[in-house]
Amino acid sequence: MLKRILLSLITLWVLSVIVFAGSQLLPGNVGRAMLGPLADQRAVDNLNHELGVDRPVLVQYTDWIVHFAEGDMGMSYTLRHPVTDFVVAAMKNSLKLALVAFVLVVPLSIFGGVWAALHVGRPIDRIITIFGLSTTVLPEFVSGIVLILVFAVWLQWLPISASWPEGAGILTQVYYLILPSIPLVLVLFGYIARMARAGTVEALDSDYTRTAVLKGLPFPVVIWRHVLRNALLPTITVIATQTGYLIGGLVVVETLFHYQGIGGLIYAAAKSKDFPMLQAGVLSVGIVYMVATLTADILYSVFNPRIRYGAQG
Repeated sequence: MLKRILLSLITLWVLSVIVFAGSQLLPGNVGRAMLGPLADQRAVDNLNHELGVDRPVLVQYTDWIVHFAEGDMGMSYTLRHPVTDFVVAAMKNSLKLALVAFVLVVPLSIFGGVWAALHVGRPIDRIITIFGLSTTVLPEFVSGIVLILVFAVWLQWLPISASWPEGAGILTQVYYLILPSIPLVLVLFGYIARMARAGTVEALDSDYTRTAVLKGLPFPVVIWRHVLRNALLPTITVIATQTGYLIGGLVVVETLFHYQGIGGLIYAAAKSKDFPMLQAGVLSVGIVYMVATLTADILYSVFNPRIRYGAQG
């Protein structure tokens, strides 16, 4: 685990370099973007000097990453306000949406994959497999528009917007997040269910499962104690790898449902060339992804003793 943590920190540092370099390569001038095309060039140069974007690139990166490590994400160029407040608020909203989607998709996908594996080659297996493949390739904006038309416009069961009223409680917030979470559920269902199905099929054909059956254990006990424990190990990794997408890749969903998440914040910062906001947003998503991956590694070692024994050896 110490090696994994060290590797994650190195990966995060590489990500910070890529993010900073990418923001520097964006076309346009920060001062010009803020003051407009008709502003005097001297005013643009003075603003660039005030913001520090005319300093050497290495000096800018060192200053940014040191302050970021200390918890200071910098000052927004366009909003003239600390970036931390916006990133934390947007990340909190994205985490809420991701949590609702996870609560729906994880048990549903695992159940669908295991159920398909228990009926390999039968119609129910084909139906679940085809449904999973179809929803995986269906773009979120297509499913989102259809869901809005059906459940928000025609049936009027759910609100169109994901922005809940001021001071709304947890249940009200969940109610507003159900509709935007469904496109995410549809996209992720195929990945997770397919992995759960493959792991279950492999576990059912293993020697330890046949031994448990020959011992006379009831079939539900065999499934619960022997099959699922081993079949779901690869599924844990797949679920963790989707965390980065759920947190930072939701620009389409956030736009459709007028939701202020981290994906929309990053997109808006890139458009306005607000480098501190852009860099802090992307790196924050990278940190969340790193934590999710480390959590998956820990769970994998907990459920698979061979990993722990191999590390000790």
